[in-house]
Amino acid sequence: MAASNLDRSADTAVRILVTGGSGLVGKALQWAVAELETTDVRFQKRPGEEWSFLTSKDGDLRDLASARAIFERWTPTVVIHLAARVGGVFANMAYQADFLNDNLAINQNVLRLCHEFNVDKVISCLSTCIFPDKTTYPINETMLHDGPPHDSNFGYAYAKRMLDVANRAYASQHGRKFTGIIPTNIYGPYDNFGEGSHFVPALIKRVQAARENGAENIQAAGSGAALRQFIYSRDIARIIIWMIHEYDSAEPLILAGDADSEISIRQAIDTICKISGFAGRVEWDTTKTDGQLRKTADNAKLKSYLKDFDFTPFETGVKETVEWFVENKDGSECRL
Repeated sequence: MAASNLDRSADTAVRILVTGGSGLVGKALQWAVAELETTDVRFQKRPGEEWSFLTSKDGDLRDLASARAIFERWTPTVVIHLAARVGGVFANMAYQADFLNDNLAINQNVLRLCHEFNVDKVISCLSTCIFPDKTTYPINETMLHDGPPHDSNFGYAYAKRMLDVANRAYASQHGRKFTGIIPTNIYGPYDNFGEGSHFVPALIKRVQAARENGAENIQAAGSGAALRQFIYSRDIARIIIWMIHEYDSAEPLILAGDADSEISIRQAIDTICKISGFAGRVEWDTTKTDGQLRKTADNAKLKSYLKDFDFTPFETGVKETVEWFVENKDGSECRL
């Protein structure tokens, strides 16, 4: 019998498969699934759930045959789709075609197989960087396709936009509960601190090295004027767990703190330097791009569901991330 005709009546286990399970949000989900101290059951693993976290060692999701073998092995009932080719602004600028092709292939294969294997729900990870470059603020979920994204990451952005289009198409034609989250700038333990890394981990690594080497200054790209909303990876993990049980719409959901949590890159660097104990100067290289100067996101839709959600303050999240990096930078858990 075809995989799409799996008999769920005789199979009550909830098998949750996480692609990209060794990445930043995947590791945060592993933490959240094991976290039992919170008394709020909305953000806890439920009895009967079997969680599996895929890594690149389990197969290449860009290849349909390899991806199909994964689904045949795990036969998931829920998929949290986090796997992607990602990188910072300069990596995106240098490899536009690679970011486009790899992410289109990954996303098409995953959603196609989720449909064939009758997966009950899919939650895929998008990004606020895929919103139009020229727009009004704050941005909300209805504005995703209103114009072209910023030139610095159009390959990645259009691939991720098509993931939203695919979610809506499967919902429209097949009634599938495929949806997406749109987090703002993510950071946290288990981030990629190596080549092509995002802003926060790259800076933590550089500041720690400067402090340890007694350097008097560090260089930062741009002017520091660009504004960003940062979100702690473990906050995202909690919200994803809630979405598995409570959110059924194909419409994506922006994950962001309140608009007043937005800070400049200069403020973010000052915070990281302070927490890391680096007292040297920050020298700004204004010959390099700031990227998109603003991408303020509106969290009103999220707050309509989770009015009382308490986002981790940036200083608290950075402190925990720096502590994790210092403890793990010489170990196998840290991607340098």
